[in-house]
Amino acid sequence: MSEVPINRDLWRSLRQQIARRTRNPADAEDLLHSAYLRMVRYEAAHEVSNPAAFLVRTACNIEIDRYRHDKVVTDEGDAFQVEDSFPLQDEVIAARARLERVRAGLERLNPKTREIFLMSRLRNMKYSEIGKNFGISPSAVEKHVAKALLFLSEWTNGW
Repeated sequence: MSEVPINRDLWRSLRQQIARRTRNPADAEDLLHSAYLRMVRYEAAHEVSNPAAFLVRTACNIEIDRYRHDKVVTDEGDAFQVEDSFPLQDEVIAARARLERVRAGLERLNPKTREIFLMSRLRNMKYSEIGKNFGISPSAVEKHVAKALLFLSEWTNGW
């Protein structure tokens, strides 16, 4: 066993040093105790010239090792908990069915309304640009788009 007399004042002082250096006052007592056990084992084969410094340094190293271990476990744990953002097969099938329903609805639209709607939604053209292409006002383009949206929402209702 260690030949160093450990009294309460020394123990308290070492615990405070460890708490300050590790910024972990809640675990300082446990770290000091673990460091003391390591020092006892180490002294069986080696001489410790400054037991107080040995205890503080060992306690800090234990805390560093614990932090690194927890970080690795957390990082690896997160890697195995990858969220699957892909839809389920039945959702894919339902989405494809809705898309086919929308395509069929687009075919039922007046060709001019369909073209205006597609220019607005797929090509992201402004109503004024579409109006110039068709020789109509932006307000008329807005009405065509609204007509197409109303028809398609009713056409796909329940799909």
